[in-house]
Amino acid sequence: MDWLKKIPIGQYVSGKSSWLRVMDPRIKFSWILLFLLTPILANSIWRISIVCVLLLTTFFSLLPLRIWWRSLVFLLTLCLFIGFLSIVLPASETSNALTIRAPNEIPGATVLTRSWEIFRLGPFDFGGISLGPLIIDRRSAELGVKTSTLIFTVIHSVNLMLITTPPEDLVWAIRWFSAPLKFVGVPLEKLSFQLLLALRFLPLVQEELQNLFRSLGVRAIDFRKLGLKNILGLFISLGERLLLNILLRAEQGADSLMLREGLWLSTKDLRPRIIVNPFYILVNLGSSFLFLIAIIIRFKYGTS
Repeated sequence: MDWLKKIPIGQYVSGKSSWLRVMDPRIKFSWILLFLLTPILANSIWRISIVCVLLLTTFFSLLPLRIWWRSLVFLLTLCLFIGFLSIVLPASETSNALTIRAPNEIPGATVLTRSWEIFRLGPFDFGGISLGPLIIDRRSAELGVKTSTLIFTVIHSVNLMLITTPPEDLVWAIRWFSAPLKFVGVPLEKLSFQLLLALRFLPLVQEELQNLFRSLGVRAIDFRKLGLKNILGLFISLGERLLLNILLRAEQGADSLMLREGLWLSTKDLRPRIIVNPFYILVNLGSSFLFLIAIIIRFKYGTS
């Protein structure tokens, strides 16, 4: 039952074995925004290209294999499963047949098959039970590609940033991008410190989720006897308990901080130490140049 501890999703892992660690957090955060925003209204080729870029970045990041291979295999399996369900399940109701003239009434007319149909299998007959054919059309295929690639892009891109960026550096980068909001009265210092505490609580969230799954496994619940409604209610109650436990941990952490006369930590104290060497300059200039090229390619070839 400790499989969640073996998949460190969203947890910073210290080390010096990757060029992702020396990248400026502002550039890294810009790349994450690119991965999260550019799939909107993009075609399938761009979405698949983003997945390939993320995979290549992971393989050539020089990160230790033990850090990312379990989470990557788990995420790929989940995305492929969801994408397969999105493809095979009907995307919409079958449209009514249109009343058209018979082809033999039009001289030289030819009957064409539906251009959106990609694959057809069936119909099936299982012991006297007849099932309709399995039809995969362009709409269901695009839905499967969009769903699976979006889930992989969102989770894996953020996970790469979190495991290679200290929470203090990430909070400082977000505060740097949000600096104009200070002129309209937004309390950036307080919000930044709360975000830092939230990032620190990620291992606690994982621990609470692990404990809930362990308690569910110890009780040996037979889901086949519960029914769909009771199963849904059980998982809703587990989500409520998880939220209550997380809020309780956060309240306890805040109380302990204030009892020790803790103060809001200014983002000036979180500013990362700038490393001036040729490798650092090369990585940041190269990533900035590739970022600009990616934006140009997105608007030129990635529109749907």
